[in-house]
Amino acid sequence: MILIMIIENKTREKRCRKYRYLDKNRDRWKVKMRLDLKIILGILIIVSLTLIFGYNAFSSDEHRTVNLSKTIDLNVTKSEDVLDIGVSAMISSKETLAVYQEIVDYIGEKLGKKTRLVQRATYAEMNDLVKTKAVVAAFVCSGPYVDGHEEFGMEIIAAPQMYNETAYYSYIIVNKNSTIKTFKDLRGKKFAFTDPKSNTGKVVPTYILSKMNETPETFFSGFIFSGSHDNSIEAVAKNIVDGAAVDHLIWEYINKRNPDFTSGTKVIEKHGPYAIPPIVTHPGTDPVLKQKIRSILLDMHNDEKGKKIINKIEIEKFVVMDDSSYNSVREMTTWQNKQGTN
Repeated sequence: MILIMIIENKTREKRCRKYRYLDKNRDRWKVKMRLDLKIILGILIIVSLTLIFGYNAFSSDEHRTVNLSKTIDLNVTKSEDVLDIGVSAMISSKETLAVYQEIVDYIGEKLGKKTRLVQRATYAEMNDLVKTKAVVAAFVCSGPYVDGHEEFGMEIIAAPQMYNETAYYSYIIVNKNSTIKTFKDLRGKKFAFTDPKSNTGKVVPTYILSKMNETPETFFSGFIFSGSHDNSIEAVAKNIVDGAAVDHLIWEYINKRNPDFTSGTKVIEKHGPYAIPPIVTHPGTDPVLKQKIRSILLDMHNDEKGKKIINKIEIEKFVVMDDSSYNSVREMTTWQNKQGTN
């Protein structure tokens, strides 16, 4: 009797283990099915959004931010032993690193300190880094400098002289095969700005529109923010947009170094001059350090190594610039703010 009970108990345990094994496999199968369904659903959502945004990319009542190249964003941890120097995405993330890294390294070498290049995709982000003293200095656009000076007293350290000028212009460009001859001919067309705070890539064309009692929304059939001047050039060359406003220094630099890139575009208007984009700092930066960086930049063209570096990017030398030089940019933003078109 006892033997029979033991056998029955063992048999029952085997059944239980078997069912537990089956239940466990069933649970694993259910989990796998749920994961597969989530993945499939995620893919369907991404595809749907892509189709929706692709279809509405140039809706007349809204704009899109379009990035034609990968954005490089260097996330850094602040260190007392490292001086961070910011560079806005003036040309493009990849190219900006190539042309400005040597300048940042040179400054560090002369200071006897380690320096690090910090890049952000937008001018607003770079202004925030200066405002919070996350960077000791930064290469910014003229428009963001004016905004930063008004907001927290952003100061100019120095500015580059290029092509015998400390000024630059806004080029209005169209496709090389376009029949558009003037900015006014772009009415009802698609247009590319670079950045919401860019002087030549946004402030100038918007100022022109405000003088015509127009806004980007009323004048263009649609518009985008490309993220950089070379992205705007590419967008025009590939007929993604009908026209764009770009920094003439960038267009000329690329046209000289890589003419195939600009050959798909042509300049139909030139606006300016405006004071050239400066190197800036926070007003609370250590005055001794600030003066050391200024002296290094101002003397760079007199040093064989320094001259070789800056000549690569068409900079002849760095010079002192006064805030009043940027009054023309300031007047445009003030006008637009009053008109409510900025």
